Amino acid sequence: MNTLLTGRGKLCNKSSDVFIICERFLSSYIGVSHLQQRSLSSTSGINEEHTENINGKRQSVEDVCQILESGPWGTSLENALSTYNESTQTDFVISVIRKLKDVNLAVNYLQWAKKKTSQPYCPEAYNSLLMVMAKSKKFDQIEQVFEEMNLAGFGPSNTVSVELVLSCVKSHKLKEAYDLIQLMRRFKFRPAFSAYTTLIGALSTINEPDLILALFHQMQELGYEVHVHLFTTVIRVFAREGRVDAALSLLEEMRSNCVDGDIVLYNVCIDCFGKAGKVDMAWKFFHEMKVHGLVPDDVSYTSMIGVLCKANKLNEAIELFEELEHNKKVPCAYAYNTMIMGYGMAGKFDEAFKLLEKQKVKGSIPSVVAYNCILTCLGKKGKVNEALKLFDDMKKDASPNLSTYNILIDNLCRSNNLEIALKIQDSMKKAGLYPNIFTVNIMIDRLCKSQQLEEACEIFKTLDHKVCPPNGYTYCSLIEGFGKQNKVDDAYGLYEQMLENDVVPNAVVYTSLIRNFFRVGRKEDGHKIYKEMVRKGITPDLTLLNTYMDSTFKSGETQKGRALFQEIKNNNMSPDARSYSILLHGLIKSGLSRETNSIFHEMKKQGCALDTPTYNTFIDGYCKCGQVHKAYNLLEEMKAKGHSPNVITYGSVIDGLAKINRLDEAYMLFEEAKSKKIELNVVIYSSLVDGFGKVGKIDEAYLIMEELMQKGLTPNAYTWNCLLDALVKSEEIDEAIICFNSMKDLKCSPNAITYGIIINGLCKIRKFNKAFVFWQEMQKQGIQPNVVTYTTMISGLARAGNVVEANRLFERFKDGGGVPDSGCYNTMIEGLSVSNRAMEAYLLFEDSRMKGCNVYPNTCVVLMDSLHKADCLEQAAVVGAVLKETAKAHHAFKSM
Repeated sequence: MNTLLTGRGKLCNKSSDVFIICERFLSSYIGVSHLQQRSLSSTSGINEEHTENINGKRQSVEDVCQILESGPWGTSLENALSTYNESTQTDFVISVIRKLKDVNLAVNYLQWAKKKTSQPYCPEAYNSLLMVMAKSKKFDQIEQVFEEMNLAGFGPSNTVSVELVLSCVKSHKLKEAYDLIQLMRRFKFRPAFSAYTTLIGALSTINEPDLILALFHQMQELGYEVHVHLFTTVIRVFAREGRVDAALSLLEEMRSNCVDGDIVLYNVCIDCFGKAGKVDMAWKFFHEMKVHGLVPDDVSYTSMIGVLCKANKLNEAIELFEELEHNKKVPCAYAYNTMIMGYGMAGKFDEAFKLLEKQKVKGSIPSVVAYNCILTCLGKKGKVNEALKLFDDMKKDASPNLSTYNILIDNLCRSNNLEIALKIQDSMKKAGLYPNIFTVNIMIDRLCKSQQLEEACEIFKTLDHKVCPPNGYTYCSLIEGFGKQNKVDDAYGLYEQMLENDVVPNAVVYTSLIRNFFRVGRKEDGHKIYKEMVRKGITPDLTLLNTYMDSTFKSGETQKGRALFQEIKNNNMSPDARSYSILLHGLIKSGLSRETNSIFHEMKKQGCALDTPTYNTFIDGYCKCGQVHKAYNLLEEMKAKGHSPNVITYGSVIDGLAKINRLDEAYMLFEEAKSKKIELNVVIYSSLVDGFGKVGKIDEAYLIMEELMQKGLTPNAYTWNCLLDALVKSEEIDEAIICFNSMKDLKCSPNAITYGIIINGLCKIRKFNKAFVFWQEMQKQGIQPNVVTYTTMISGLARAGNVVEANRLFERFKDGGGVPDSGCYNTMIEGLSVSNRAMEAYLLFEDSRMKGCNVYPNTCVVLMDSLHKADCLEQAAVVGAVLKETAKAHHAFKSM
């Protein structure tokens, strides 16, 4: 068949040639011949007929499209389509599909036409349908289309596969683009080379290294030749993410595939590995490119110089810069800028200025970038006056730009030179540069942070909202500023103003509002803010949820705090070390430190990296729940992993060890902390005073106290109380009173616990009258006694025979809302009994039983004796019965 067609083609060509020769021959003699007239007439007829056919077909396509778009798909619409004979012809179907914009209509029409002909359509029809999907960016039915194409034995064309991916990329739906390529592969289609490279390029801008690598390897599996530029793109992404091993592995793979690196690849490696902190590796690439015959360009030198400067390897940077200067007749302005910045970062401003002058001598006028570099460095070092002088000098070489003014204003605001900053702002306007929102934000933010809220508000009020409308950052700075000064209603008013001006609050604004409402004790308003945020469809980030959780725990809402931790997980976020630290700290405050171990293991399982504050929280948790050995092990792990323990770390472990009498280890850690030059606080010294005091090592406790004061620290009430308690327990009450007086002499006011310790000590040695003196002194100081102090004093007065005063104190204690314990009741019952006030003692006996307090057997005996003497035999019988029941219960307990 092909041979026949070829032959016919040749025959036609020959006839045509003969016709042309004859035509020319005749026309040269007799003009337009009869034959020519016939020929021209025939051709004209054919063309007219052809044009009519095209126009007719075009009109039919338009008509079918109108039918399709006229209403929902159904029987009436299908009947209307059937009136067009050509509506199922392949070319016609393709033309209609290309004209349609609605994907669903296109799919329905193709399916209808296919059913009518009972034959699958050609690839062009399906590719046209896929193009409609690409243009409309609707891919709901693409899997069905791919399946039909696969069954028909063909796939999307290269052009179509590129367009599908490009459509997603333009809509910033890169994950959907990735899924589309994977769907093609599932149906054994071969996506175009450009489809892969387009998507890899797009993914590289949002740092999706794993997806990029998957696509890259897929390309290789399909047999595509991967060039150096693609390797460079992929390596850059991994190096920029700090995944050095993966980047090096790709480099090795590139070399094994015999792909030679070019200057761009080496420059990327120098820059990315350098920024990842791998300075030696960056150096290696710089030297390696020379070995491979590549000459480092300005970018190579500038990148390497920048890497060395950031790594504080200034001398090596200088050597490299001098090498560049030697090799280049015209200096590289970018290299000068980088080297100037390097000098500035190192604080070598004289060298920076000299290099600036040298650049001028070399024939290169320093750009505004070079001056901005030095101004930035001067600002970081707090050298505002030098920055102002340089600002005046630079005008000879370069006109300050908006960045220059912003840098200078930022530096002035940081150093609280507001008046000069405002003058600079005025000079900026005179130079024809008007403050942008970035300039305004700098001033407002710095003023808010330095507690100059009124000045910040003044700038905000004078802001022309039409020329320079405030953005989210402006409002955020002011809202935080108001919040820090407890002006939460003003902060909320700004938030409402944001909404009125169509500025969408971000998670940072809500974080600030929630934190500050909780901080001023308005937790209900804090909860409302969170609900309002969720209602507006704003997704909380991890920082917000951590802050909210921390606030709820601090306000005593333990269950709510737990629920928020669970919400972090429910929102498909991974709790970080801070999340776990907040959770544990909140539970410790609620007395639930026993959960420390389970939380710690969960956090480790999640792969969270622990920092020093997190270690401190867990160490504190282990100490609080009595697992001091685990706290000690965690301290050792912390040191092994390169985290330096601080005063909080040592304080927790020392206190934990002291509380379980492991004082030798506690003291060793105390000495270790001192050897590391850690500034120890009063809390640590107090822990040791308490520890040594509890085991009766008074001399050691005194030595710790003495060292504390030699260090210039002032013992607080807790420290003194620890020492006083130790002295009282050792029955050195006179020494305790001397310490008590020393405490007052050193301007440390005794508290209720202090007085309670002294009163208890005096009552122990039966110096009740002296104890009462301290009691009265306590009252004069306006210090409210606690239940222990009341009980101690009441017992002391009763035992001293001063029952009247004891009873008065007892009634006063109850009237003040105090709840006497068993010891207090028994003391009073005995005192009243001994003082021949039997019925009062009996009434107290009944009261104590009603309150659920135990009456001791000895108290019952004393009370019975007093009741018998007073002829209160009925009451004595009741007490006797109680005594009998108490004895039986005691016997039953002992026999168990």
